[in-house]
Amino acid sequence: LGWAVWKTYVGRPESNQYRIQAMGLLGGALRLSSQCEAAIQIFKAKLALLERFWPHEVGSILGTQTNMANCIYELGRPIEALSLEREIYARRVATLGISHERTILTGSNLVASLNDLKLWGEAIPLARDQLLPAARRSL
Repeated sequence: LGWAVWKTYVGRPESNQYRIQAMGLLGGALRLSSQCEAAIQIFKAKLALLERFWPHEVGSILGTQTNMANCIYELGRPIEALSLEREIYARRVATLGISHERTILTGSNLVASLNDLKLWGEAIPLARDQLLPAARRSL
């Protein structure tokens, strides 16, 4: 389905919103079919277009970076993925605030990655001191 959507919109201008959405669908389909290297290339291209034509669409940019981090992690490069996850979390805090639902979700994903890597010295304070109080405030 991802390729079909891409072929439908590939001829449109780079600034066309449907072309960008098709790139996201194609990248997602490639990731789900365990073709993460190819998916990363699609997500990088999408990210470049987002930053060029829609730099104000921070949510889309961060969502695309999250997809890239997930692919990188699935390729067995968790340290590289963690670095990107940290950047995404920091940008969510800066743009949405610590108590926003998306920020808390991103922070929770970061804590899970830190736990996977046994980096409890960073995971525990992040969860205990930042995420839990933020989640309580947002209820």
